[in-house]
Order: sequence, then structure tokens, then C-alpha cells
Amino acid sequence: MNAVEEWKREKHPLDVIDDVRRYAEEGLSFDEIEERAGGGEWERLKWAGMYSHGVQDGYFMMRTKVPGGYLTPDQAEVIGEVVEEYARAPEAYGGENQNECWGDAYLDITTRQDVQKHWVEIEDVPDVWERYDEVGLTTIQGCGDGARNVLGCPAAGLDDHEYFDAQPVVDAVSEYFTGNREYANLPRKFKMTITGCKHDCAQSQINDLGLVPARKELGGQEYYGFHVRVGGGLSDGPRMASNLDVFVSPEDAVEFCRAVAQTFKELGDRNNRGVCRMRYLVEQLGPETFEVAIRDRCTVDLPTRGVDLTEGYAGDHVGVHDQKQEGLTYVGFNVIAGRMGGDEFAEAARAARTYGTEDASIRLATDQNFLITHVPAENVKDLLAEPFAQDYQPDPGPFSRGAVGCTGSEFCNYGIIETKKRVRRWARELDERIDTPDDLEVVRMHMSGCSASCAQPQIADIGFRGETVQVDTDGDDDADDIVEGMDFGLGGSLGSDNEFLDWVENAVPAEAVIPALERLFEAYAEGRADGERFYEWCRRVDNGRLRSIMKQADAPVTEGVAVDD
Repeated sequence: MNAVEEWKREKHPLDVIDDVRRYAEEGLSFDEIEERAGGGEWERLKWAGMYSHGVQDGYFMMRTKVPGGYLTPDQAEVIGEVVEEYARAPEAYGGENQNECWGDAYLDITTRQDVQKHWVEIEDVPDVWERYDEVGLTTIQGCGDGARNVLGCPAAGLDDHEYFDAQPVVDAVSEYFTGNREYANLPRKFKMTITGCKHDCAQSQINDLGLVPARKELGGQEYYGFHVRVGGGLSDGPRMASNLDVFVSPEDAVEFCRAVAQTFKELGDRNNRGVCRMRYLVEQLGPETFEVAIRDRCTVDLPTRGVDLTEGYAGDHVGVHDQKQEGLTYVGFNVIAGRMGGDEFAEAARAARTYGTEDASIRLATDQNFLITHVPAENVKDLLAEPFAQDYQPDPGPFSRGAVGCTGSEFCNYGIIETKKRVRRWARELDERIDTPDDLEVVRMHMSGCSASCAQPQIADIGFRGETVQVDTDGDDDADDIVEGMDFGLGGSLGSDNEFLDWVENAVPAEAVIPALERLFEAYAEGRADGERFYEWCRRVDNGRLRSIMKQADAPVTEGVAVDD
């Protein structure tokens, strides 16, 4: 077994929750926690939804699970208030000046419809949990080798793009796995997505398990349910999910997901941490054999596939949209890179109550944006005039609309480059500097601070992954020439024409990226076919040609060399 498996064998990882309460009561420091429980405790703390903060010794990031991205106004308000009270940067790390964009108390909406808050101290965690318990929120298994937050369409129950509302199934599956000791120790994280939406907003193609809408005739009657995709994922060894010959009824979804988890638990690799993810098991066995293994472990009959109802991929709910409920709208607010103030999030929750009906909600999207729902059409103007809405208007430029960023080096142990501030700055600058075609509403630009894929760069029009780069302009090895940079990829997308991007150029100094994009979009505007989107053009144009276009920029696009830390 690898070291993580040994740590989980020493103590069931869910037992760390009670330990956290004791650490908090005794006011233990990081050194004292490690002295008492060993180095494996930092891994087990993930089951409480907690990550230690890079170089900020003594502080945690806490991840709140939000199944399907659905929050009541009360829940959203509590999240914002908890950030304000318990997630403030201390004076020793800059206080209000810790981050020039967001100050000292902010949250991050993630690509998995979670909420992350920073600067949390161990002694405050029980208080946070108590506040969460009052409104039905949890951080349990927000991280770790178990079922992560279950994704869903953020407009579930609202829009006529869906065949049925799958949010109740999302909630049932999430409730089954959260805190379930039997399935809280899998070989690696287990990522699920469940949707009745025909646009696959919940990204089934890049998840371990995806349930997507389908129709099947059974006993002379037609039923709605799910088709199944398995083995998708990003990071190293990206893979698009494979279809199984299975139809799952909504009432059998929990049992089916349990059987998939059981299969992964029994057959997944627990030796090499690098290949423990479920997609490697699906690749090794083949989808057909994997399906047989699931059927062997499932206690309900599983009919074969019916009619697939997925038509493509949207992944974007920014803007003002009519709901299927007459006279109501939902408003998708654009949050560049997913970061906003805790006070602003609480304001959004209060605005949902003020301008929405009693069914109003806050919905988190996989593109790091959020929705306010059940707003009578006559109230939209007043909602958009609220102070919190000024930075998050629902009519952004195409780069701001498609900008996604991971946590980056500011807090992540793996981050090589800073991401959040850079993505926000670049998106706004690109919207000002580049004149995109009128029919191009969004350019998906995703930035990961390392080779992992928390920002999902492989499925973006433009993807970046962080590198430490030596700018070798004069042939010497002067350390002063080492700068932040990134690998530069083009041409990714999900949907009917799904494809991972090509990493067109490596080790591009950060200062060269915007000039290179300017040259690329000039060539795109000149050479695009009617209605051709940027990622489609990038695929049609040879990579060598794309590199030559980038080199025309007045910047050191190709003069960087990746440097190992």
C-alpha cells in the first residue's frame, strides 16, 4: 500500500471529525497536532473538509459541499457571515491588505459547485460546524478519498432545457454517501454528476460517474431515467467518460451509485497513488467488463440503454433567463475566477429574499458563477442595482464570462503560480484589448496553477497550467531570469464535439501571454469561417501555424525554459 492507505488503515479517516473538536477545545498548534496524531493527520483532515494552507502555518482552507449547487437564501447568508467572522486574513499576513483585490474575507466558488473559505483556525471549526448544522450545511467529505460533492445542473427545476428535475436525486445520492463509513475510504476521490438537463451542464464527460437524461420503454410504457457514463477525468492522463449499456431509473439511482462505489472500492488500485483514480480502472478493465462488475454488485435489475436525450454542452447560465414558471426569471451573475467577498455573498442571499419569491435560491455553477432564482420579471432591474451586483453583472465581455481559475500558489501546496488575481486582471484586460466577433459570447479561458486540473484547462478554448520559467534571452543561467509562466493550450471543449486541447506551447512567460492572444485573435478574426468558434478554429489550424502566429507577438513567447523547483 502507498503511504496514504497506511494512514487510513491506522485510523478511519472519518474519526478525524471528533479529533478536530478535541484539537479545537485544547487549542493545539499544527506542531502539537502532528506530535499527537502523526503526519498522516493532514491527509485525514481532508475528510473534515480541511486543507492546511501552504506556507501559512496554523490556518486552513475549509470546503463546504453544496449538492447540485443548490443553496437556500438562509444557507447562502450563513456561508457569507461565517466567512466574515471566521475566515479573515490575520494582521501577521497583511490583514485587510492581504489581497489587494478582495481584502481579507472572501470565498471561492469552485468548479465542483463547492464553496471554499480561507484563513480558518482550528479552534473556530466547531463554531463553524454549529452554524452550518442550523441550516443543513456540511464540510464533511468535502475532500478526501470518498464521494465528493455531487454535481448537478444549476438551473434544475427552472428551465425548459431539462426533461426532469434531477435535484432530488442529487440530494439523495449526496445524503447516502456523506458520513457513510462503508464508502468513505475509496482508493481515491469519487466524483459524480447527475442531471436531467439535455445540455450536460454538470460535465458528465469528465467525471468518474455521470448520470444523464434518457428515455426507455419498459412494459409498454415510456419512462424517464438516466444513461450512464464512467471513467472520465482530467489532470495527468485525461480521459473522456465511456458509455455503459445501462438504463437507471431515478428511484434506483442511489443503489446504482453505491454499486459503482463498491466496484471501485474492491477493484481500484491502492498501491500507486498516481494511477488510483477510477478512470484508470475503467481503462484497464474496459467499459464492458466494468459494467459487468457493477451489475454483479447491484441489487436492482438494470435494463439496457434506451434513447439518449443529451444534445450538447452549455456550461454557462450567465444572464437574465426566463424560467418555465410564468412571470419568473433567474439571473446568472458573472464572478471572474469564482472569488467574491463574504459580505457580498451574504448580500446576494438577502437580495434573493427581497426580490425573489418564497422559492428563491442561490445556485452555484461549474463555471464558478452563481444564479439567483425565482425573481419576478418586474424585480430584475432593482436586483441588478444592488451594490453586490456591480462587480458581477450578467452581461460581461466574452473573456470575463469564460474565465476560470484555481486557488493557485496563494494558498495551495501544489500551486506554482498565482492565479486568482491574474485571471481577473487578464480577463478584463482582454475584454478591453481584443475585439471579438459579435456572435462570440464566451471565450473559455481556464488557468490552473500547476499540472493538476482544478481549473479544468483541458476543456477550455484557452488553457494554462503553471510553470516556473527561465527566460533564456541571452543564453546564461542567471537566476534573476526565473519568472512565473505557463504551458499554453488551445482548442478544448465538452459536448458533441468534445476534445481535450492541445498544449501548443510550453513554458511561456506570463508577460507574453496577452500579446500572444492578441495575435491569435487577429488571425482568428481574419480566417474564421461563418459562425466558427475560437476552439473550432484552433483545431482546424495546424499547431505549427498557431505557434508561428504566437511568435509574431512583441513578447518572449518561445524564449522560456521550464525549471523544476
